[in-house]
Amino acid sequence: QVQLVESGGGLVQPGGSLRLSCAASGRIISINAMGWYRQAPGKQRELVAVITSGGSTNYADSVKGRFTISRDSTENTVYLQMNSLKPEDTAVYYCNVDRLRYYNEYNNVRTKTDYWGQGTQVTVSS
Repeated sequence: QVQLVESGGGLVQPGGSLRLSCAASGRIISINAMGWYRQAPGKQRELVAVITSGGSTNYADSVKGRFTISRDSTENTVYLQMNSLKPEDTAVYYCNVDRLRYYNEYNNVRTKTDYWGQGTQVTVSS
């Protein structure tokens, strides 16, 4: 099977930095866009940043100039470098893949769409 495993969350002071990672594991054939979303308490989940397989990126206005998304396609990993963090960035951050193709245990090609990681908590507080 396949999994999206996030890491890098934690507690940081305002103005600080964190780097989130999300690695897709399994017998992966290809991945389309990879992205990061976040959900703060009492709020809806929102897009933070997304990167296509070709490297095109898109960011929420609230994080432009502070966050940078990147990916290592050879490692099936997406990163989110977060700088100048603010208390309003506090949320659970989720990794998302819009379309992932992989081999299952029977060597059949399978596809997962709109696939989510388990989330990692980011808390920005003094």
